Amino acid sequence: MGLMLSRDVENRILQYNPWLTQPDLADTAIRRYLPETYIPREAEPATLRNNRALLIVGPRQSGKSTLAWRLLQSCAPNILYVNPEDPLLRSALGGAIELVSLIRERYPFIQALFLDEAQHLTDAGIFVKGLVDSKLGIPILVTGSSSFHLMGKTRESLAGRADRLRLLPFSLRELLGRESAPNPIAVADFSERIFSRQMIYGSYPAVYLAPSDPERERLLSDLTEGLILRDASDLFRIKRVDVFRKLLTLLAGQTGSLVNFSELASICHVDAATIRAYVEILEESHIVKTVRPFAGGKRREHTTAPKIYFIDNGIRNQLLDAFSQDISLRTDKGALMENWAFTELYKRLPLTAAIHFWRSKAGGEVDFVVEQAGKITALEVKAAALDRPRISRGALSFIAAYYPEQFVVLNRSLEAHLTNDSCQIDFLSVGEWAK
Repeated sequence: MGLMLSRDVENRILQYNPWLTQPDLADTAIRRYLPETYIPREAEPATLRNNRALLIVGPRQSGKSTLAWRLLQSCAPNILYVNPEDPLLRSALGGAIELVSLIRERYPFIQALFLDEAQHLTDAGIFVKGLVDSKLGIPILVTGSSSFHLMGKTRESLAGRADRLRLLPFSLRELLGRESAPNPIAVADFSERIFSRQMIYGSYPAVYLAPSDPERERLLSDLTEGLILRDASDLFRIKRVDVFRKLLTLLAGQTGSLVNFSELASICHVDAATIRAYVEILEESHIVKTVRPFAGGKRREHTTAPKIYFIDNGIRNQLLDAFSQDISLRTDKGALMENWAFTELYKRLPLTAAIHFWRSKAGGEVDFVVEQAGKITALEVKAAALDRPRISRGALSFIAAYYPEQFVVLNRSLEAHLTNDSCQIDFLSVGEWAK
């Protein structure tokens, strides 16, 4: 029995896909989804694979749909675009079997399927699994702002069926590549200017590329409200949006500090379990990231309370209404630069890498410890000006205990290279670290 769709549903599909009836409109229509100046993303795959889903997850407005359309250009005009955020389509195409039937019966010529904003589906993971298992013989692109809804309970069932790509706001390396700096002096100058804007306004594409600071602040305000009100209350059905908002502001003020969930619960007048649940939602929505202590067992170490960083400095500053641009005069400059360094580190590392911090019970600290492919590297962040290479006692203690492959001291200007007990110690400026 064929698939029965109402006239309204068929018209809605054609509204989203005008190139199906007018192929000559495809290039013009797709260009509307792409910015005038496209900044290549490091996560961009070289090719699309048939009979496999590409899950593009990340925060809202990080460029997921832009990247998807960029990848799909070669398939135009034979693309089927489906947005489950539309209640009419979500109801009509309740499961993967309905969408597969639609393609086979009405649009067998389709060369690629684009499922946008998939977090609006009741169980996106099962839906995507059904699409892949149907063996349509075409690539399937899926975007979503919540990895919980895309992966969630079906993480195992999607093994071998999907590739997961995490797309975050622009990195310094991506933005620097846009400038085509002709020499090292230009690289340093561009790096400093990009860094200064990222520190205050972050790197969300629309925000970063906005023509003025007032426009950046307006866009950040709209984006933050969307994260709090739309995602929290609509997507995750959070009843205490006031508590959710207050928690975000408290976390913004504690960037880089140890987090006490019981203390946060007391301030917000809820229990600690609620705070932990809200933090998990913030992580799944790619707003914050919990960083846990590194515990190697070779020293008396702090192993309990985590730290929480924001994925974007602009959101953090918006929550605190802190847009003062003279970084040297800001009382939070250390927290700002540490959060920025975390965001850059998180963007460049693969999904399999783990970021920790290290703190001994004697007071020694290392800002970030990265475990990747069985190797350990460490990063210390210095917001103050350095005039000569100096290593903290905490850093020396960590190096003596764990023999990291590399220990980087990230700072604003000093570049130097030392060797200590077979460990390479690199003092790197922002521009050098971005390479």
